[in-house]
Amino acid sequence: MCGIVGYIGTEQAKDILLNGLERLEYRGYDSAGIALMNATNVEVYKEKGRIAKLRGAVAEEAEGTTGIGHTRWATHGVPSQENAHPHQSTSGRFTLVHNGVIENDQELKEAYLLDVGMKSETDTEVIVQLIEQFASEGLSAETAFRKTLGLLQGSYAIGLLDKEAPERILVAKQKSPLLIGLSSHGNVVASDAMATLALTDQYVEMMDGEVVILTKGEVNISALDGTPVSRAPYTAELDATDIEKGTYPHFMLKEIDEQPLVMRRIIQHYQDDAGRLKVDEGVRQAVKLADRLYIVACGTSWHAGLVGKQFLENIAGVPTEVHIASEFSYNRPLLSERPLFVFISQSGETADCRSVLVDVKQLGHSTLTITNSPGSTLSREADHTLLLHAGPEIAVASTKAYTAQIALLSILAVDVAQGKGATLDFDPLKELAIVANAMEVLCDEKDDYEQMARDYLSDTRNAFFIGRAVDYYVVMEAALKLKEISYIQAEGFAAGELKHGTIALIEDGTPVFGLISQPHVAGHLRGNLQEVAARGAHTCTIVTHDLATTNDAHVLPEVHPHYSPLASVVPFQLLAYYAALHRGCDVDKPRNLAKSVTVE
Repeated sequence: MCGIVGYIGTEQAKDILLNGLERLEYRGYDSAGIALMNATNVEVYKEKGRIAKLRGAVAEEAEGTTGIGHTRWATHGVPSQENAHPHQSTSGRFTLVHNGVIENDQELKEAYLLDVGMKSETDTEVIVQLIEQFASEGLSAETAFRKTLGLLQGSYAIGLLDKEAPERILVAKQKSPLLIGLSSHGNVVASDAMATLALTDQYVEMMDGEVVILTKGEVNISALDGTPVSRAPYTAELDATDIEKGTYPHFMLKEIDEQPLVMRRIIQHYQDDAGRLKVDEGVRQAVKLADRLYIVACGTSWHAGLVGKQFLENIAGVPTEVHIASEFSYNRPLLSERPLFVFISQSGETADCRSVLVDVKQLGHSTLTITNSPGSTLSREADHTLLLHAGPEIAVASTKAYTAQIALLSILAVDVAQGKGATLDFDPLKELAIVANAMEVLCDEKDDYEQMARDYLSDTRNAFFIGRAVDYYVVMEAALKLKEISYIQAEGFAAGELKHGTIALIEDGTPVFGLISQPHVAGHLRGNLQEVAARGAHTCTIVTHDLATTNDAHVLPEVHPHYSPLASVVPFQLLAYYAALHRGCDVDKPRNLAKSVTVE
């Protein structure tokens, strides 16, 4: 959600900025812009829509070895050229890009900027106009920048150009991700390392409340009060080839196909010399000391947490609750005496999760982050981290990160159970290996799921997915996948709940997909499918091999019932992909959505 790229060095910045912004398209955006600064002037180019449109609008002869760029996801003001970043102060001296949300922008306007004519509807313009206001009163640009930052309430990652100081970029961060990159011909700033991997793999983390003065040869970090900060760079554990589509038409399809590899990679990383699944000793002890786990997540990660609750309670015997992060901060439940909070986030930058993390750390509670992004905010600030090792996930609709989260939660549950001396009636290592094989089989059956999408979803306006027990959590994810990329109104239901109101929506031809992977509720689910079929529903059953009958639409490879969510979700991922493809939707970048949701 929103992306920043900046460069200062000896090379021309135009293509560096545009290429970097293209690397950030996966985060979600509705407009984009760049500013190029040379010794005499700053040129700003911005457009509503895709980076390709912006690229066409940038003058071919545009020059500047310093610049900043931005992709915007609208929070204040509609998507438009006027509201796109960068924003400039009235005189044109200062040019600024900003990720985040300023919560007191109206108060700041009334206190300081009543005589300033705003050109946009954004909270961001308030920042750049404040900097100019304070500079016009005699403050240096840096002092005006720091004074403005001290007045802001909310979240920000900021890059600022000053036409009177073309040899530097001023950078600041609070609750929004930002990195400094070091290259052989200059330095960069980016909200995501993926934007600048073509230039460097050496990055310096920024912490909240810090200011950086970036030149082509130096990185000077200080606290907001000016206290110097020293921090060594780290090497980004990313491969530029990982973020290429290769021969695939879309990242989503590539990432679905990568899931068997991810399963095997997770097994490799979380296995000891004796062939036992294990997690870090610190994590093990944190769970051992806790009397209850509180999983906090959003969207797809929340669905993974619901499946993880089954593992942690049924395998490890640990009481577990699962909460939506955006609700938890404002509607906190009664907590146990020794809670452990488990935050699940693909990006590690989810603002709603971080809000809860900050609150519970102030209460002195233990925290664990499960993320795909080492060095992310949630990883840095939690007491413990478990990494997914799924590799970069570019498509907005999560697939491989979701199954990686479930797999890692299962490993955590097994580790805790083993630590208690429990005897398992299955071999978890073997069962995960079987899951990886099953995923490969399912990924090879794309034609079947493409035909299923044609048969059931080609012209429908809605669809229902039903399941029982852990299958209910899987169909919730199935519905989310379909709605977020195909725009079909889809809902995932506990099958027994349909007759308590929702069955009124069933009419002739309504697609209803039933998932059956749990033996103890298979008969009940089939009964529920008969109920909706009697009312005209176009039903489709997806069933594991051991529970299948001759009338089932699709039969899944057999896996252990504990691990069925890892395999059974793959058909629904492919179903959503082909439904979106057939409807002409932008599969990797669906409308209104962002990959990394960095605002509350």
